[in-house]
Amino acid sequence: MGIEQKAGNLGVVTTTLEQVVNWSRTNSMWPMLFGLACCAIEMMGAQAATYDMSRFGMELMRASPRQSDLMIVAGRVTRKMAPVLRRLYDQMPDPKWVVAMGDCASCGGIFNNYAIVQGVDEIVPVDVYVAGCPPRPEALIHGIMTLHEKVRKEKLSQWT
Repeated sequence: MGIEQKAGNLGVVTTTLEQVVNWSRTNSMWPMLFGLACCAIEMMGAQAATYDMSRFGMELMRASPRQSDLMIVAGRVTRKMAPVLRRLYDQMPDPKWVVAMGDCASCGGIFNNYAIVQGVDEIVPVDVYVAGCPPRPEALIHGIMTLHEKVRKEKLSQWT
């Protein structure tokens, strides 16, 4: 007598704690809007009806870091803005992730001068880089899906 006869039509689901927690983390990410330049327009476009980031559980962009676990840095970061960016990152609850959207956020873009941070990874740890100047909403959605894959592969030993 197998488990099929004992369970009937109820079905049995077997999984691990890691898979359940990582699944819930990927389907409930709340992004914090941090639009600094032209990439912010494309980030807003990704929330619109055509691309609809709501299908990933991202209903709206949060303005408060205490309600967010995903920071999307869209645009160039100046040296004056860097401490503010770091403060907001520190106020986010753990676990938290960062997406650098656009060439300016990733490597300073065409602005190779003293006033622009040459990559937001100098300020906060970046999980996914989205290339483009500005990147299309499809590229941002691809970056979010890449981040989801990264989160799904996290191990219990990494949750410290």
